[in-house]
Amino acid sequence: MPSDEQHVGEGHTTRWPRPVIAPTRLESASLYTYVLDADSDLAEEFDIRSLVAARQLATARVLEVTVGECDLAPWFDAASRGLGVLILEGVVAIETHVGDRTASELVGAGDLLQFPNRGTDDLLERSYGWRALCPTQLALLDAEFADRVRPWPQIVQALLRRVIRRTADVDALRAITCQPRLEVRLVLLLWHLAARWGRVEPTGIRVTLPLTHRLLGQLVGAERPSITHALARLAHAGLVTGTTCDLHLNGTLDRHLEILLERTNSSRTQGLDGRSEPQRIA
Repeated sequence: MPSDEQHVGEGHTTRWPRPVIAPTRLESASLYTYVLDADSDLAEEFDIRSLVAARQLATARVLEVTVGECDLAPWFDAASRGLGVLILEGVVAIETHVGDRTASELVGAGDLLQFPNRGTDDLLERSYGWRALCPTQLALLDAEFADRVRPWPQIVQALLRRVIRRTADVDALRAITCQPRLEVRLVLLLWHLAARWGRVEPTGIRVTLPLTHRLLGQLVGAERPSITHALARLAHAGLVTGTTCDLHLNGTLDRHLEILLERTNSSRTQGLDGRSEPQRIA
């Protein structure tokens, strides 16, 4: 158990409040499922004859998680010698706590989760939390599962590709948070989420996720009040409308960025009294 105090230098310590994790809420842990039935993309890796044989052995314990905070650490321990924990349905926010700040990542159906191991030379204290945004089902791909599917390496290969995809998504999120303007960060984030969870409509894309201003702030590196004001500005411009649980991205991403760039350039030419300043020519 890491200490509450992290020594910074001789005679100096920094104390951070520990994040409060709600009691574990995992139910129906005795249920089992045919993984290839629950994950159709994995099933597509097989021809019909191989699928029949693999289906019978590719079974796993199912964990049903209710909405809210949950402690998945015991299940990561159970899968530590196997492949990990596979999300079958639902959306989970993974929270990383460093000091008094929290960064989040959204994962969903098809993602393979493993507990991040800390190196022995890692001096940065951190902790993790998990929050189910909707009722979620996970499959425990433990050592026994890995042994049973050994004759079908395409399962492991497909899961490895998903791990690589998730790493690429985290890299994209990191690049988004580097944008200096909050409205741009929010727009890029929402279009990034829309690629996976959005639904195309005649006027744009609709993103129906149980998001909150707090969660959006943890995704783009901003405080909750700033998110509230930024969403209001985007709604006033007609770019993003609706509630956080039912957002409408009106138009296209290129159009959104074009309008935000125009507004940025316009604000730079405004004087403190709101009147336009003449353009300076070098």
